[in-house]
Amino acid sequence: MLKKLTETIKRKPMIGWGIFAVVMAGVFLLGLLAASITERRAEIATLFNNKKIDISGINPHSEQWGINYPREYNTWKKTQEMDFRSKHLGNAPQDVLESRPQMVVLWAGYAFSQEYTAPRGHMHAIEDMTNTLRTGSPENGEGEMQPGTCWTCKSPDVPRMMHEVGIENFYKAKWSEWGSEIVNPIGCADCHDPVTMNLTITRPALVEAFERQGKDITQASPQEMRALVCAQCHVEYSFQGEGKYLTFPWDGGMTVEAMEEYYDNIGFSDWTHALSKAPMLKAQHPDYELFLLGPHAQRRLSCADCHMPYMAEGGIKYSNHQIMSPLKNIANTCQTCHHDSEDKLRNYVYEYQDKALEIRDRIEQELSKAHIMAKTAWDNGANQKEMDASLKLIRQAQWRWDFAVASHGASFHAPVETQRILAHSLDKSLQAQLELQRVLFAHGIMDVKMPDISSKDKAQQFIGLDMKEKKEKKEKWLKTVAPQWLEKAKKEGRLTANL
Repeated sequence: MLKKLTETIKRKPMIGWGIFAVVMAGVFLLGLLAASITERRAEIATLFNNKKIDISGINPHSEQWGINYPREYNTWKKTQEMDFRSKHLGNAPQDVLESRPQMVVLWAGYAFSQEYTAPRGHMHAIEDMTNTLRTGSPENGEGEMQPGTCWTCKSPDVPRMMHEVGIENFYKAKWSEWGSEIVNPIGCADCHDPVTMNLTITRPALVEAFERQGKDITQASPQEMRALVCAQCHVEYSFQGEGKYLTFPWDGGMTVEAMEEYYDNIGFSDWTHALSKAPMLKAQHPDYELFLLGPHAQRRLSCADCHMPYMAEGGIKYSNHQIMSPLKNIANTCQTCHHDSEDKLRNYVYEYQDKALEIRDRIEQELSKAHIMAKTAWDNGANQKEMDASLKLIRQAQWRWDFAVASHGASFHAPVETQRILAHSLDKSLQAQLELQRVLFAHGIMDVKMPDISSKDKAQQFIGLDMKEKKEKKEKWLKTVAPQWLEKAKKEGRLTANL
């Protein structure tokens, strides 16, 4: 073969020159690649080894981390932006109860019936937590609505306080007790080791949940960690016992049925419904659990692959820390794997969402009717034994509805599973109505007049909320007590940035 090539080159020298040119071009390109790799490694090494300041311990001040890692820090600061709007919600505040007033009835007797707004970016976590009516207006031992546990996912000050006072003491304190301590918004120290910058778990509930399943979270791979740091907070959880100890209900599995069985076995309920008297479960935001049941997790993607796409600057490759909907940046999220146009990819998501929300809206109508029918039955002399079957169905129906709608992006993360859960919720809502009809007929009630709950105000009036008084108290509190928390935090050096 080589002899024939040599003879050919002798006859036609241009072929030899052509081969020479191809080989030299290949060598040149390989040289560029090697130089690029060497340059990138050198830049990364320089960046890591020549840090401007040393960060150690639990440092909640993200602006100090930003001195060493300005690229990541500058993208993290963009979580304060509120300029994105999708077909369904975005990153700006929106009064969800106003657009879906049936939810007021579904949460009667629970703080969510007072206020429920769409979430904003991580930068607003403390502000939104403080401002919401759900935390009340605690002053002089009165107006306390939540335990200290409610702060758990809102700030890197949380692991600092847990270290200082102990995990149990942090949870069982009153929410207001940590008002001047938990002041820095979700940031670097929530997910990173300050010395190595490796991803790390800073919330004990996730570690404890793994341990109860016989798993060692320290053995998680780097790719798994890119989802587990999110799973510290974006999960279903409950406050257990008088100490309000934060617990993930994963002992028997992570499906909606497995978690329901866990709660049933320990006799747990978040609250008793003010109308139906059903022992209720309030789903938080089971994003991680539903994500695991979807196509992206099954292909070993992590949360960060879509919500924190890579960026490049010079020889540095880094993650965009403006954590938000991938639809904001389709070119660097969806299109890294999918080769359809941005419009097609966006419309695929909208199609998933539209179909799920169609069932969701029907559930909210029928489930709110079931609660009102149950109230009517109680008002007309029904007893506990007569009501048990329908109340169990109401609990099951609302748990499934809430599990699907409380999760951020459920209809995209796991569209098939979300549709299944919502379908079961609608089925159980209608079953509850049938059971209640039997009870009502037994007490001579042939028809139930439904109240006008067509607006948030009307629905809140129906369930007995004096919203004028609650809002006035909150507004006064925000002008008097909340500023004192911030002033104390600044005076004692816990809050140093004015972001």
